[in-house]
Amino acid sequence: MPTLFIPIEMRKLTNGAKSIEVAGITLRDAVSELNGLFPGIQDEIFSGTRIRPGLAAVIDGEQTVEGPRAKLKINSEVHFLKPISGGC
Repeated sequence: MPTLFIPIEMRKLTNGAKSIEVAGITLRDAVSELNGLFPGIQDEIFSGTRIRPGLAAVIDGEQTVEGPRAKLKINSEVHFLKPISGGC
């Protein structure tokens, strides 16, 4: 099953879990399954039919441009990342 890695800011919704295995053929399916386990987390990841602004989904090391429609493999790893800012 795909593994979703939960950003630290969202772990309050997953009782502190850092990663969770869920079923899903697409990113939307997997997040929906995650939301069934932890109600409310879907709203932190999606805004309507898109990934929430200020959040990126990285599937197997590649940032998705397909958003919720992105296909997952049985052993996919999905990371949700916030932009990194700063510098000189």
